[in-house]
Amino acid sequence: MQVRADAGITLILGGARSGKSRLAEQLAERRNGRLVYIATAEAWDDEMKTRIAEHKARRSDRWHSLEAPIAVAEVLQALPSETGAVLVDCLTLWLSNLMHAGRDLGAETAGLLTALHSVKFPVLLVSNEVGLGIVPDNKLARDFRDAQGRLNQAVAAAADHAIFMAAGLPLVLK
Repeated sequence: MQVRADAGITLILGGARSGKSRLAEQLAERRNGRLVYIATAEAWDDEMKTRIAEHKARRSDRWHSLEAPIAVAEVLQALPSETGAVLVDCLTLWLSNLMHAGRDLGAETAGLLTALHSVKFPVLLVSNEVGLGIVPDNKLARDFRDAQGRLNQAVAAAADHAIFMAAGLPLVLK
């Protein structure tokens, strides 16, 4: 199977520094037109500021960045239909932001899925697979792991394509 960049919804999963974002950027850049990067990260500390700067530095001037720590669905739906492609990076930080804000995760996930199915441009979503390691030692971490697994399953079910990244190598799941 080949990694594709055609229209639709593509979910790219993997661990930290597995190459998820880089692959998503490469797939988006195969498309014509304006590229939109929806960033869910917030620069709370120097490490996150450095990560954000690294991501920005490697993107070409075709990219237009929008910050949406929580309102991903609303931002997606507000974009013009002639948008070339959209990259949402990442669902893991989005989920963390939602949990921190005390939002209804089921309702937010449903809103995201509705938005994904209503747009006319390709959307690539990056998410971490956090359930492959040891069982966390506290309830909040276990709740997050479980919520991330449910979110990933819901988006994967809605996606046209799903890719798992390991060591910079893509494994096409769907």
